[in-house]
Amino acid sequence: MSDDRPVALDEYPVHQVPLSMKHLATGDRNAYDRCIFHVFDHQGRALLILGLGVYPNVGVVDAYATLRLGDRLHAVRASDALGEDRMRLAVGPLRIRVERPLKTFVLSCAADPADPEGLSYEITWTADFPALWEPHHLQRRGGRLTLEGKRFVQAGHCEGWIRIGGEEIRLERGRWTGTRDRSWGVRPIPGEEGGRLAQENPTEGFHWLWCPVRFEDRFLMVVVQEDADGYRTLNDATLVRNAERDLQLGWPQADITYRPGSRHPTSAVIHLTRPGDRKPMELDVEVLTSSPLAVGAGYPPADDWQHGTWVGRDWTDRRAYDLSDPAAHPRAAYGVIDHAARCTLDGQVGHGIFEHGSFGRHDPSGFTGFDSVAP
Repeated sequence: MSDDRPVALDEYPVHQVPLSMKHLATGDRNAYDRCIFHVFDHQGRALLILGLGVYPNVGVVDAYATLRLGDRLHAVRASDALGEDRMRLAVGPLRIRVERPLKTFVLSCAADPADPEGLSYEITWTADFPALWEPHHLQRRGGRLTLEGKRFVQAGHCEGWIRIGGEEIRLERGRWTGTRDRSWGVRPIPGEEGGRLAQENPTEGFHWLWCPVRFEDRFLMVVVQEDADGYRTLNDATLVRNAERDLQLGWPQADITYRPGSRHPTSAVIHLTRPGDRKPMELDVEVLTSSPLAVGAGYPPADDWQHGTWVGRDWTDRRAYDLSDPAAHPRAAYGVIDHAARCTLDGQVGHGIFEHGSFGRHDPSGFTGFDSVAP
Protein backbone atom coordinates (compact mmCIF):
# COMPACT_ATOMS: atom_id res chain seq x y z
CA MET A 1 0.00 0.00 0.00
CA SER A 2 1.41 3.39 -0.97
CA ASP A 3 1.99 6.01 1.73
CA ASP A 4 1.44 8.74 -0.85
CA ARG A 5 -2.35 9.02 -0.60
CA PRO A 6 -4.42 12.16 -1.13
CA VAL A 7 -4.70 14.49 1.88
CA ALA A 8 -7.79 16.37 3.06
CA LEU A 9 -6.67 19.63 1.44
CA ASP A 10 -6.79 17.94 -1.98
CA GLU A 11 -10.61 18.13 -1.81
CA TYR A 12 -10.48 21.89 -2.33
CA PRO A 13 -9.85 23.62 -5.68
CA VAL A 14 -6.63 25.33 -4.52
CA HIS A 15 -3.98 23.40 -6.48
CA GLN A 16 -1.36 25.40 -8.37
CA VAL A 17 0.53 22.48 -9.96
CA PRO A 18 -0.46 18.88 -10.84
CA LEU A 19 0.63 17.53 -7.45
CA SER A 20 -1.10 16.64 -4.22
CA MET A 21 -1.24 19.50 -1.72
CA LYS A 22 1.06 17.30 0.35
CA HIS A 23 3.92 18.15 -2.02
CA LEU A 24 5.61 21.35 -3.13
CA ALA A 25 6.47 22.24 -6.69
CA THR A 26 10.10 22.64 -5.58
CA GLY A 27 12.40 20.07 -4.04
CA ASP A 28 14.61 22.73 -2.42
CA ARG A 29 15.27 21.67 1.18
CA ASN A 30 15.01 25.33 2.23
CA ALA A 31 11.33 25.69 1.26
CA TYR A 32 9.31 27.23 4.08
CA ASP A 33 5.86 28.61 4.93
CA ARG A 34 5.47 30.58 8.15
CA CYS A 35 4.11 33.54 10.09
CA ILE A 36 5.09 35.91 12.88
CA PHE A 37 2.82 37.92 15.20
CA HIS A 38 3.78 40.86 17.43
CA VAL A 39 1.67 41.85 20.43
CA PHE A 40 2.74 44.81 22.59
CA ASP A 41 1.37 47.46 24.94
CA HIS A 42 1.70 51.15 24.32
CA GLN A 43 3.83 51.84 27.40
CA GLY A 44 6.67 49.48 26.46
CA ARG A 45 6.15 47.10 29.36
CA ALA A 46 5.54 43.90 27.39
CA LEU A 47 6.48 42.60 23.95
CA LEU A 48 5.18 39.18 22.90
CA ILE A 49 6.50 37.68 19.65
CA LEU A 50 5.22 34.36 18.36
CA GLY A 51 5.21 32.38 15.15
CA LEU A 52 4.78 29.03 13.45
CA GLY A 53 6.62 27.55 10.46
CA VAL A 54 6.35 24.57 8.16
CA TYR A 55 9.40 23.14 6.34
CA PRO A 56 7.89 20.50 4.01
CA ASN A 57 11.05 19.17 2.39
CA VAL A 58 12.73 18.40 5.71
CA GLY A 59 9.50 17.22 7.34
CA VAL A 60 9.50 19.69 10.24
CA VAL A 61 6.87 21.96 11.81
CA ASP A 62 7.82 24.26 14.68
CA ALA A 63 6.58 27.22 16.68
CA TYR A 64 7.83 29.65 19.31
CA ALA A 65 6.74 32.44 21.64
CA THR A 66 8.89 34.94 23.53
CA LEU A 67 7.67 37.48 26.07
CA ARG A 68 9.89 40.34 27.18
CA LEU A 69 9.02 41.80 30.59
CA GLY A 70 11.65 44.06 32.09
CA ASP A 71 15.01 42.37 31.58
CA ARG A 72 13.56 38.85 31.45
CA LEU A 73 12.76 37.07 28.22
CA HIS A 74 10.47 34.07 28.67
CA ALA A 75 10.52 31.59 25.76
CA VAL A 76 8.48 28.57 24.73
CA ARG A 77 9.61 26.57 21.67
CA ALA A 78 8.10 23.42 20.17
CA SER A 79 8.94 21.21 17.20
CA ASP A 80 7.53 18.03 15.70
CA ALA A 81 7.34 15.87 12.60
CA LEU A 82 5.19 17.52 9.94
CA GLY A 83 1.87 15.74 9.45
CA GLU A 84 -0.71 15.85 6.67
CA ASP A 85 -3.20 18.25 8.27
CA ARG A 86 -1.92 21.65 7.17
CA MET A 87 -5.08 23.37 8.47
CA ARG A 88 -4.13 22.62 12.09
CA LEU A 89 -1.63 25.28 13.15
CA ALA A 90 -0.46 23.77 16.42
CA VAL A 91 2.80 22.41 17.83
CA GLY A 92 3.05 21.28 21.43
CA PRO A 93 1.44 23.93 23.67
CA LEU A 94 1.47 26.61 20.94
CA ARG A 95 -1.48 27.18 18.63
CA ILE A 96 -2.73 29.68 16.04
CA ARG A 97 -6.40 29.36 15.14
CA VAL A 98 -7.67 31.14 12.03
CA GLU A 99 -11.17 32.32 12.92
CA ARG A 100 -11.63 34.52 9.83
CA PRO A 101 -8.86 34.54 7.21
CA LEU A 102 -7.13 37.94 6.95
CA LYS A 103 -9.23 39.22 9.86
CA THR A 104 -9.34 37.32 13.18
CA PHE A 105 -6.95 34.89 14.86
CA VAL A 106 -6.82 33.26 18.28
CA LEU A 107 -3.25 32.87 19.56
CA SER A 108 -2.73 30.54 22.50
CA CYS A 109 -0.07 28.90 24.62
CA ALA A 110 -1.17 26.28 27.12
CA ALA A 111 0.27 26.35 30.62
CA ASP A 112 2.91 23.85 31.60
CA PRO A 113 1.42 21.48 34.22
CA ALA A 114 4.88 21.14 35.77
CA ASP A 115 5.27 24.92 36.03
CA PRO A 116 1.86 26.64 36.27
CA GLU A 117 3.56 30.04 36.71
CA GLY A 118 5.32 29.73 33.35
CA LEU A 119 4.22 31.55 30.21
CA SER A 120 0.69 31.00 28.91
CA TYR A 121 -1.73 33.21 26.97
CA GLU A 122 -4.91 33.39 24.94
CA ILE A 123 -5.23 36.41 22.68
CA THR A 124 -7.69 37.42 19.98
CA TRP A 125 -5.77 39.27 17.26
CA THR A 126 -8.06 41.31 14.97
CA ALA A 127 -6.98 43.15 11.81
CA ASP A 128 -8.00 46.79 11.46
CA PHE A 129 -6.70 47.25 7.92
CA PRO A 130 -6.42 45.15 4.76
CA ALA A 131 -3.31 43.03 4.35
CA LEU A 132 -0.57 44.63 2.25
CA TRP A 133 1.78 42.79 -0.10
CA GLU A 134 5.43 43.47 0.56
CA PRO A 135 7.86 43.62 -2.39
CA HIS A 136 8.85 40.28 -3.87
CA HIS A 137 12.07 39.39 -2.07
CA LEU A 138 14.97 37.87 -4.02
CA GLN A 139 18.49 37.23 -2.78
CA ARG A 140 21.40 35.48 -4.49
CA ARG A 141 24.84 34.34 -3.46
CA GLY A 142 26.94 34.32 -6.58
CA GLY A 143 24.76 32.67 -9.21
CA ARG A 144 22.58 30.75 -6.75
CA LEU A 145 19.15 31.80 -5.55
CA THR A 146 19.29 31.60 -1.73
CA LEU A 147 16.07 33.41 -0.82
CA GLU A 148 12.81 34.01 -2.62
CA GLY A 149 9.92 35.06 -0.44
CA LYS A 150 6.37 36.22 -0.94
CA ARG A 151 5.08 38.18 2.04
CA PHE A 152 2.22 40.27 3.28
CA VAL A 153 1.90 42.39 6.42
CA GLN A 154 -1.05 43.58 8.51
CA ALA A 155 -1.87 45.57 11.65
CA GLY A 156 -4.66 45.38 14.18
CA HIS A 157 -5.64 45.27 17.85
CA CYS A 158 -5.46 42.60 20.55
CA GLU A 159 -7.64 41.46 23.44
CA GLY A 160 -7.17 38.65 25.95
CA TRP A 161 -4.66 37.71 28.63
CA ILE A 162 -1.05 36.71 29.27
CA ARG A 163 -0.03 34.85 32.44
CA ILE A 164 3.52 34.71 33.75
CA GLY A 165 5.00 34.31 37.23
CA GLY A 166 1.62 34.24 38.93
CA GLU A 167 0.55 37.52 37.30
CA GLU A 168 -2.22 37.95 34.73
CA ILE A 169 -1.80 40.76 32.23
CA ARG A 170 -5.03 41.87 30.58
CA LEU A 171 -4.90 43.03 26.97
CA GLU A 172 -7.39 45.81 26.30
CA ARG A 173 -8.31 47.31 22.96
CA GLY A 174 -6.81 50.77 22.56
CA ARG A 175 -3.87 49.96 24.84
CA TRP A 176 -2.28 47.15 22.82
CA THR A 177 -1.30 46.89 19.16
CA GLY A 178 -0.72 43.85 16.97
CA THR A 179 1.24 43.43 13.76
CA ARG A 180 1.84 40.30 11.74
CA ASP A 181 3.81 39.06 8.76
CA ARG A 182 2.97 36.04 6.58
CA SER A 183 5.61 34.62 4.23
CA TRP A 184 6.50 31.59 2.17
CA GLY A 185 9.04 30.53 -0.43
CA VAL A 186 12.69 29.53 -0.05
CA ARG A 187 14.85 30.72 2.83
CA PRO A 188 18.03 29.18 4.29
CA ILE A 189 17.53 26.79 7.19
CA PRO A 190 20.29 25.15 9.29
CA GLY A 191 22.38 22.56 7.50
CA GLU A 192 22.80 24.53 4.28
CA GLU A 193 26.19 23.80 2.70
CA GLY A 194 28.20 26.95 2.08
CA GLY A 195 30.80 25.52 -0.29
CA ARG A 196 32.38 27.50 -3.09
CA LEU A 197 29.64 30.12 -3.44
CA ALA A 198 29.84 31.07 0.24
CA GLN A 199 33.64 31.17 0.13
CA GLU A 200 33.82 33.29 -3.00
CA ASN A 201 30.90 35.57 -2.09
CA PRO A 202 31.31 36.42 1.60
CA THR A 203 28.82 38.73 3.27
CA GLU A 204 30.48 42.10 3.78
CA GLY A 205 27.49 43.79 5.35
CA PHE A 206 23.74 43.66 5.85
CA HIS A 207 21.41 46.53 6.76
CA TRP A 208 17.70 45.82 7.32
CA LEU A 209 14.68 47.88 8.34
CA TRP A 210 11.11 46.53 8.59
CA CYS A 211 8.61 48.89 10.17
CA PRO A 212 4.83 48.31 10.29
CA VAL A 213 3.02 51.07 12.22
CA ARG A 214 -0.66 51.21 13.15
CA PHE A 215 -2.40 54.56 13.54
CA GLU A 216 -6.06 55.02 14.39
CA ASP A 217 -7.13 55.57 10.78
CA ARG A 218 -4.17 54.32 8.73
CA PHE A 219 -1.38 51.77 8.56
CA LEU A 220 2.14 52.52 7.37
CA MET A 221 4.64 49.93 6.16
CA VAL A 222 8.31 50.67 5.46
CA VAL A 223 10.84 48.02 4.43
CA VAL A 224 14.46 48.56 3.33
CA GLN A 225 17.37 46.20 2.72
CA GLU A 226 20.83 47.43 1.76
CA ASP A 227 24.22 45.82 1.25
CA ALA A 228 27.59 47.08 2.51
CA ASP A 229 27.80 49.77 -0.16
CA GLY A 230 24.28 50.99 0.54
CA TYR A 231 22.92 49.37 -2.62
CA ARG A 232 19.21 48.83 -2.02
CA THR A 233 17.80 45.40 -2.84
CA LEU A 234 14.41 45.87 -1.16
CA ASN A 235 12.46 49.09 -0.90
CA ASP A 236 8.90 50.13 -0.11
CA ALA A 237 6.93 52.69 1.86
CA THR A 238 3.17 52.39 1.61
CA LEU A 239 0.30 53.99 3.52
CA VAL A 240 -2.86 51.87 3.81
CA ARG A 241 -6.26 53.47 4.53
CA ASN A 242 -9.60 51.72 4.71
CA ALA A 243 -11.74 52.18 1.57
CA GLU A 244 -9.09 54.40 -0.05
CA ARG A 245 -6.32 53.76 -2.52
CA ASP A 246 -2.92 52.90 -1.04
CA LEU A 247 -0.31 55.66 -1.20
CA GLN A 248 3.33 54.99 -2.04
CA LEU A 249 5.54 57.37 -0.08
CA GLY A 250 8.68 57.45 -2.17
CA TRP A 251 12.17 56.24 -1.36
CA PRO A 252 12.43 56.03 2.45
CA GLN A 253 15.61 57.28 4.10
CA ALA A 254 16.24 56.55 7.77
CA ASP A 255 18.35 58.54 10.21
CA ILE A 256 18.91 56.15 13.12
CA THR A 257 20.24 57.17 16.54
CA TYR A 258 22.15 54.33 18.18
CA ARG A 259 23.08 53.78 21.80
CA PRO A 260 26.80 54.72 22.05
CA GLY A 261 29.14 51.75 21.63
CA SER A 262 26.50 49.61 19.92
CA ARG A 263 24.18 49.26 16.95
CA HIS A 264 21.13 49.23 19.19
CA PRO A 265 18.71 51.98 18.04
CA THR A 266 17.08 54.30 20.56
CA SER A 267 15.18 56.43 18.03
CA ALA A 268 14.92 57.14 14.33
CA VAL A 269 13.48 59.51 11.78
CA ILE A 270 12.29 57.95 8.52
CA HIS A 271 12.00 60.50 5.73
CA LEU A 272 9.12 59.88 3.31
CA THR A 273 7.64 61.77 0.37
CA ARG A 274 3.96 62.37 -0.28
CA PRO A 275 2.98 61.60 -3.90
CA GLY A 276 1.72 64.39 -6.11
CA ASP A 277 3.05 67.50 -4.39
CA ARG A 278 6.25 65.70 -3.24
CA LYS A 279 5.79 67.16 0.21
CA PRO A 280 8.24 65.62 2.69
CA MET A 281 6.86 63.56 5.58
CA GLU A 282 8.69 62.36 8.66
CA LEU A 283 7.99 59.27 10.72
CA ASP A 284 9.47 59.78 14.19
CA VAL A 285 10.26 56.52 15.99
CA GLU A 286 10.86 56.16 19.74
CA VAL A 287 11.99 52.70 20.87
CA LEU A 288 10.08 51.47 23.95
CA THR A 289 11.41 47.93 24.46
CA SER A 290 13.36 45.39 22.43
CA SER A 291 13.56 41.66 21.80
CA PRO A 292 16.46 40.06 19.87
CA LEU A 293 15.15 37.36 17.54
CA ALA A 294 18.37 35.36 18.01
CA VAL A 295 17.47 34.88 21.68
CA GLY A 296 14.65 32.43 22.25
CA ALA A 297 12.81 32.98 18.97
CA GLY A 298 15.00 30.71 16.83
CA TYR A 299 16.23 33.19 14.21
CA PRO A 300 19.89 33.03 13.14
CA PRO A 301 22.47 33.21 14.56
CA ALA A 302 20.78 31.60 17.59
CA ASP A 303 23.02 28.93 19.09
CA ASP A 304 20.49 26.87 21.06
CA TRP A 305 17.72 26.26 18.49
CA GLN A 306 16.81 27.53 14.99
CA HIS A 307 13.72 27.19 12.79
CA GLY A 308 13.52 24.11 10.60
CA THR A 309 15.90 22.11 12.79
CA TRP A 310 14.98 18.47 13.38
CA VAL A 311 15.14 17.89 17.14
CA GLY A 312 12.85 14.85 17.25
CA ARG A 313 9.14 14.30 17.75
CA ASP A 314 7.09 16.13 20.40
CA TRP A 315 9.92 18.44 21.45
CA THR A 316 9.05 21.32 23.77
CA ASP A 317 11.49 23.64 25.50
CA ARG A 318 10.74 26.39 28.03
CA ARG A 319 13.38 28.72 29.38
CA ALA A 320 14.07 32.27 30.53
CA TYR A 321 16.90 34.57 29.50
CA ASP A 322 18.41 37.52 31.37
CA LEU A 323 18.81 40.43 28.94
CA SER A 324 20.29 42.86 31.47
CA ASP A 325 23.84 42.03 30.33
CA PRO A 326 24.31 42.27 26.53
CA ALA A 327 27.63 40.43 26.86
CA ALA A 328 25.71 37.31 27.90
CA HIS A 329 24.14 37.13 24.43
CA PRO A 330 26.88 38.15 21.97
CA ARG A 331 25.15 36.52 18.97
CA ALA A 332 22.16 38.83 19.38
CA ALA A 333 24.23 41.74 18.06
CA TYR A 334 24.56 39.93 14.70
CA GLY A 335 20.87 39.16 14.29
CA VAL A 336 17.71 41.13 13.73
CA ILE A 337 16.12 42.81 16.78
CA ASP A 338 12.45 43.74 17.07
CA HIS A 339 11.72 46.98 18.89
CA ALA A 340 8.24 47.98 20.06
CA ALA A 341 7.97 51.67 19.23
CA ARG A 342 5.86 54.79 19.63
CA CYS A 343 5.67 56.62 16.29
CA THR A 344 4.47 60.02 15.10
CA LEU A 345 3.39 60.93 11.56
CA ASP A 346 1.63 64.17 10.56
CA GLY A 347 0.92 64.88 14.22
CA GLN A 348 -0.74 61.50 14.81
CA VAL A 349 0.67 59.05 17.35
CA GLY A 350 0.74 55.37 16.45
CA HIS A 351 2.52 52.21 17.56
CA GLY A 352 4.45 49.62 15.64
CA ILE A 353 7.51 47.43 15.31
CA PHE A 354 10.87 48.91 14.36
CA GLU A 355 12.69 45.77 13.25
CA HIS A 356 16.33 46.46 12.57
CA GLY A 357 19.52 44.58 11.91
CA SER A 358 22.82 46.10 10.88
CA PHE A 359 26.06 44.15 10.90
CA GLY A 360 29.26 44.26 8.91
CA ARG A 361 30.19 47.23 6.78
CA HIS A 362 27.50 49.78 5.91
CA ASP A 363 28.94 52.86 4.23
CA PRO A 364 25.86 55.14 4.57
CA SER A 365 25.87 54.63 8.35
CA GLY A 366 29.63 54.96 8.70
CA PHE A 367 30.10 51.38 9.92
CA THR A 368 33.39 50.02 8.60
CA GLY A 369 33.18 46.33 9.58
CA PHE A 370 31.69 43.75 11.91
CA ASP A 371 33.34 45.32 14.97
CA SER A 372 32.30 48.85 14.07
CA VAL A 373 29.74 50.53 16.40
CA ALA A 374 28.21 53.95 16.93
CA PRO A 375 30.43 56.49 18.72
